[in-house]
Amino acid sequence: MEIVENKALRFRTRNPGKYSVIPKHVVTPIPGGHEVTVYWGLDEARVLKNLGVKDVPSPIRRKYEWPGRYKPMDHQKTTAGFTTLHRRGFIFNDPGTAKTISVLWAMDYLMKIGEVRRCLVICPMSIMQSAWMGDINNSVIHRSAIVAHHEKASRRIEMIQGDYEIVIINYDGVHLVADEINANGKFDMIIVDEANCYGLTTTRRWKALAKIVRPDTFLWMMTGTPAAQSPLNAFGMAKLVNPSAVPNYLTAWRDKVMLKISTFKWIPKPDAKDTVFKVLQPAIRFTKAQCLDLPPVLKTTREVDMTPQQWKYYKLIKDQMLATVAGETISAVNKAAVVNKLLQISCGAVYTEDKEVVEFDATPRMNLLLEILQETERKVIIFALFRSSIDIIVQFLERNGHTTGVIHGDVTATKRGDLINRFQNTPDPRVLVMQPQATAHGITLTAADTVVFFGPLMSVEMYTQAIARADRKGQTSDKVTVVHIQSSPIEKKMFQAMDGRVTDHALLTQMFDAEMEV
Repeated sequence: MEIVENKALRFRTRNPGKYSVIPKHVVTPIPGGHEVTVYWGLDEARVLKNLGVKDVPSPIRRKYEWPGRYKPMDHQKTTAGFTTLHRRGFIFNDPGTAKTISVLWAMDYLMKIGEVRRCLVICPMSIMQSAWMGDINNSVIHRSAIVAHHEKASRRIEMIQGDYEIVIINYDGVHLVADEINANGKFDMIIVDEANCYGLTTTRRWKALAKIVRPDTFLWMMTGTPAAQSPLNAFGMAKLVNPSAVPNYLTAWRDKVMLKISTFKWIPKPDAKDTVFKVLQPAIRFTKAQCLDLPPVLKTTREVDMTPQQWKYYKLIKDQMLATVAGETISAVNKAAVVNKLLQISCGAVYTEDKEVVEFDATPRMNLLLEILQETERKVIIFALFRSSIDIIVQFLERNGHTTGVIHGDVTATKRGDLINRFQNTPDPRVLVMQPQATAHGITLTAADTVVFFGPLMSVEMYTQAIARADRKGQTSDKVTVVHIQSSPIEKKMFQAMDGRVTDHALLTQMFDAEMEV
């Protein structure tokens, strides 16, 4: 494939007749065949793709300015080009490869040429604001956008009815507005993030999405872990994007990819991965290792709401301190103690003055952990500052089927070494939950490619050293993804400050002063 004067595509063929359906083309006889020159437009590129021509570039590469704060990386241009050529398709790029901005650029290009007017983004609640709205502001800020989240369905419907070009909504919000979307709020494009949640056609989520997808709707489904849990999960996604590739019924698909061992036990067939790959098409995939222009550490933020119970005690602590500081100077020690207490509440458990643990309902935060674990097939490290949080995390993950190891101050050096060896060299445990202050500087944990901070730490140095456990020589993934979980105002401020050059003393003092000003 050759690009001619940035406006035409030229390639060789022995059968020029099949390209006669393209109006703007020229056929030139050459020794051994023919040379076909085709105008490089989006429709022409799509036809060539459908006719089986390989490596057809999208005209987005010649006609688009790639707006925003960041210069596009090569894999982003390729991903954006792929999506513009397919009305429906999968983006299976690894987490942390900036696929969100890639598809936003593709969407913006299609809006510029008049193929798309409105886009609905469906994603987990934790990334509606931090990831999607954040990336919109960093790339296509000229497009109007809104997060359609409200406790009242009527308010969400108002947002859908508005003239916003991009509407962001969470999975479980779609069924509340599906009828309104079909009646008065039609979208030309639907982008689904973490699409592995649509693996089963029996779920309310799947049925709500299927209800609003029309034959002419652009549907791009994104996930870094397609059918990670079971080959059965490919059925629901294929039914939305490539329905002709799978049988009409799940039982027939099960017989195709699973082997019956007993009445209640099925295992994947040896060729199940190949079968899944064939039906989850068209698709594009970049691993983190393939994205050579990515930084070695990829940081992302996931937001989650605090429960009413958490907010109640969070505000109580603040009110008590506001009353205390009136006209008085507060010591650095006392400031640190307040910050510590607010962080405990945010993470779901608080130590009383008698060293007893009071647990709060932190279900949204725990469910978010499960989402994060589903986004990678490799091992994960979770850092939690407080022992009380660690206990809650471990119990929750084990109840949900995740093998878990624990390192905190009470774990002996011998047990610690044995656990690290198993984490590095055996399948289990998959998740290592650690108290960062109990982590020695020299520990290597390169079996993990994802580091999760259950909340911010009280020390910038400790934060840096924690990341270095996975981001060091021997890391086979090449790229490490760092996930910040945050909910309260003070957590958001601390994560922002930790990425800057600030001393530990200044960090805690600044956080206290900033929080008391709110």
